[in-house]
Amino acid sequence: MLDPLTPTVAAFDLDGTLTDGGSVFPWLRHVSGSSALFRAASTLAVPLLVGGVRSGASADAAKERLFRALLAGRDFEEVREISRHFALEHLADKARPHTLARLNWHLEKGHDVVIVSASPQLYVDVVAQSLDVVGAVGTRLAVDPMGKLTGGYLGKNCRGREKLRRLSEWIDERHYAGEPEIYAYGNSRGDRRMLSGATFPFNAGRLGYLGALRRFPRLPRE
Repeated sequence: MLDPLTPTVAAFDLDGTLTDGGSVFPWLRHVSGSSALFRAASTLAVPLLVGGVRSGASADAAKERLFRALLAGRDFEEVREISRHFALEHLADKARPHTLARLNWHLEKGHDVVIVSASPQLYVDVVAQSLDVVGAVGTRLAVDPMGKLTGGYLGKNCRGREKLRRLSEWIDERHYAGEPEIYAYGNSRGDRRMLSGATFPFNAGRLGYLGALRRFPRLPRE
């Protein structure tokens, strides 16, 4: 049993954990339109395929190239407003009741809940606000001095080692009185580092013991 005075953080991945499937392609379609997304994805089919197979740096680079093709020159505030509507609709349509129930359990316990995702921060923030959690960490997008998106990342894609680093940074910024206990929930290999750094890691993926997080305990069903 945890000491009631010990601070507790619960970190949840978004895509495939709190919601079904990925959100990046649906978001890009919502922001740029189906035709533009199809053209960009077709042009980048090989690097996207290689990134999907290899993961890691290849996946990060392919994703950034897709962002540049579709987002470069777009007004940041306009995209943020479009993304707000997307995030609310996506959460309503794709939420996973089981993991949302677990998130609400943490809130009822008074734990600090943070969403940590490789998806863009500008709509991860909206999801966090909608769920009434204290924090959101996502992939930050670069904006030029004129308020236009460059299409590139500001920093790194928030997956793997970067996901753990950003979570640790978020925890450090809160200046807890003592080392917090950390619960972490993920569904894919991009979450392995975050789960490895947690006190209580849970595999929330649908593949269970066939998935990339099979060495971690399954999120129990209540």
